[in-house]
Amino acid sequence: MALLGRALLILGLLVALYGIGASLYGAIKNRQDFVDSGRRSVYALAGLMTLAFAILEWAFLGDKFAFNVVASHSSSTTPTFYKATAAWSSQEGSLLLWVFLLSVWSSVILLITRNKVKEIVPYATAVLLGFATFFVSLTIFAANPFATSANPPPEGAGLDPLLLHPSMMFHPPMLYSGYTLLTIPFAFAIGALITGRVGTEWIAVTRRFALAAWLFLGVGILLGARWSYTELGWGGYWAWDAVENAALMPWLCATAFIHSIMIQEKRGMLKVWNVSLILGSGTLAILGTFLVRSGILDSIHAFGASTLGIPFVFLLAVMIGGSIALVVSRRDRLRSEAQIDSLLSREAIFLLQNLVLVAMVFVIFWVTFFPLISEAVTGTKVSVGPPAFRPFVVPLALMLVLLSGIGPIIAWRRVTATNLKRSFSFPIAAGITALIALLVSTNADTRPFALIMFALGAFVVATVAQELSRGTSARRAMTGDPVPLAFFQLIRRNRRRYGGYIAHAGLAVLLVGVAGSSSFQHSHDVSLTPGQTTSVDGYAIRYVRPTEHASAAKVSFGAVLDVSKQGKHVTTLTTTRRFYPATTDPTVGPISVAFNGASDSQVGLRAGITKDIWTVINPNLQPLQAEINRGDQVFTKLMTSLTPAEARQPANVQFISVERQRAISGLASRYVSHPWPVEFLMIVSPLVSWIWLGAIITALGGLIALWPIPVLARLRAGAPYAARRSAAPAPAKP
Repeated sequence: MALLGRALLILGLLVALYGIGASLYGAIKNRQDFVDSGRRSVYALAGLMTLAFAILEWAFLGDKFAFNVVASHSSSTTPTFYKATAAWSSQEGSLLLWVFLLSVWSSVILLITRNKVKEIVPYATAVLLGFATFFVSLTIFAANPFATSANPPPEGAGLDPLLLHPSMMFHPPMLYSGYTLLTIPFAFAIGALITGRVGTEWIAVTRRFALAAWLFLGVGILLGARWSYTELGWGGYWAWDAVENAALMPWLCATAFIHSIMIQEKRGMLKVWNVSLILGSGTLAILGTFLVRSGILDSIHAFGASTLGIPFVFLLAVMIGGSIALVVSRRDRLRSEAQIDSLLSREAIFLLQNLVLVAMVFVIFWVTFFPLISEAVTGTKVSVGPPAFRPFVVPLALMLVLLSGIGPIIAWRRVTATNLKRSFSFPIAAGITALIALLVSTNADTRPFALIMFALGAFVVATVAQELSRGTSARRAMTGDPVPLAFFQLIRRNRRRYGGYIAHAGLAVLLVGVAGSSSFQHSHDVSLTPGQTTSVDGYAIRYVRPTEHASAAKVSFGAVLDVSKQGKHVTTLTTTRRFYPATTDPTVGPISVAFNGASDSQVGLRAGITKDIWTVINPNLQPLQAEINRGDQVFTKLMTSLTPAEARQPANVQFISVERQRAISGLASRYVSHPWPVEFLMIVSPLVSWIWLGAIITALGGLIALWPIPVLARLRAGAPYAARRSAAPAPAKP
């Protein structure tokens, strides 16, 4: 099967190269048969990559440790779900997933456009196959997932414990789907520039792909944040890590594109801006893939240093240079057909919103790469952290939320005083009311940025609620439908518009959660023995008792904590730290090996709509170290006393294994029978749940906007269908 997998990759490369040649020849010579052949090459590539990825999954699910990637990233004891998803935990498997997804999305867009934008399609096909050629070449020559070993190990190393979390296993496919979907509008923008067809045709056929990319990237980012919050044991959800930033930048750029193309469709403006945004989004998607694989910046998400950085730098240089050259060469055709009539118009607000989004991208890019820039200029690599981002990103985020509330309700072209009063009276009143209520009832005045975000969040939610209410009332007046049905039909018939409104409301809720949790968090590092109590933000947290569990797979040390407030029980939290055997380090002693491998945390969490109570344990194993060392000496002496033949005898192997596990279990039990002080990190964070709630609302809005509009829903809203039918001419009687 490994040989078949390699053959599929090589055949895929040949098919991609043929498709590039056929598409370009068909475009230049105006030969539709060659253009069709190039399109079918993409279909064939998708089939080949699907088979290749299926073989890799078969290897993981079947514990085929002859595959090097399976031996290094899975084991027979790995749960089936994680075996199936472990394929993309490796460099090799993730690259194959990338090209598999790329080929699938490329097939979908080419199937949709087989009778549309015929001048643009062959060039877009060539670009998409160019990306495929690059990634297939990497899987063949640099990171082959089908590389095998002649002497496979009897057992695999297992999956990194930090990845044994559902959010993390869905996080990479979401991000890769977003990255690969962004290559679709990128390719069609290149085709539009080459052919000079820079109107709205290429936007019309790729808009949904850009929106889908935005949705998948957003879901991927939030899944990563959830994993960080519940798995890494530091209490946060966003660390401004280089790879986190690499995913955020194309999402911000795609957000700007999705908004600004409405101006081009409505007024024929911002052609240069729009094509530049999508070319930038596609380039940033490749940059994100590059950062994960190059190891040039430190990140917990990266695969580490590798030889893949140079090919990615070459690809990025071609994309950036080619994009700039094409935009400059087509600058005459990219001129706007109209101008902004007033600064108080939807066009102006959308443009300002775009500038804020792009400014955020530039800030994040600059600060993320500043360590490399400083090293190149001064020779010293400077470390940066979250404080370097906040002075710039926070004001921009506030402005973004404000504009997201203004944009949907302000009129196109210019606005009148009457329209302003009608549209903004209620949202402004809601924002001011929220501001006053917070000033009177909380200490939010000590965090001005958070206070402003709360008020702006109320403004945006009120804006969306007002528009939904007015639309529902208008539809109910026209159709006589009950309120729930009128509301459903309103959204159903105007999915793009109201889906966008809902996404705006969700983003406002999410950012309110970020502001609340980051500005008013209470954190406490404390050392406790069983029975002792500490206080965090008015909550009394008592260390009830220690817990332990020892097995061949891992050793766990934990704690049970009782949380109360004003003498009333609130919740019981359990938290553990799990240690996995250091199976890949032969220098570690027979007993130490159980405690010196990878480790992960299981946090104790009580999530609430207003506050999260979060804790994690960091057990100190130093009191056990002397006994661990003695155990190493005893078992080392025992094993060296046996001859090689005796050491291989099943009875001796089983005896040593059983006694070793008994010794490890005995050492672990001392954590409970002779408890010593252990360290806890305890955090009370308000409004964290609003982040996940806002993300769900935003994703729901994106799905509504993305969902295809049925034919009947395209009919102009007005009288109910029965009335329109009765108004139609009656058929002639025979």
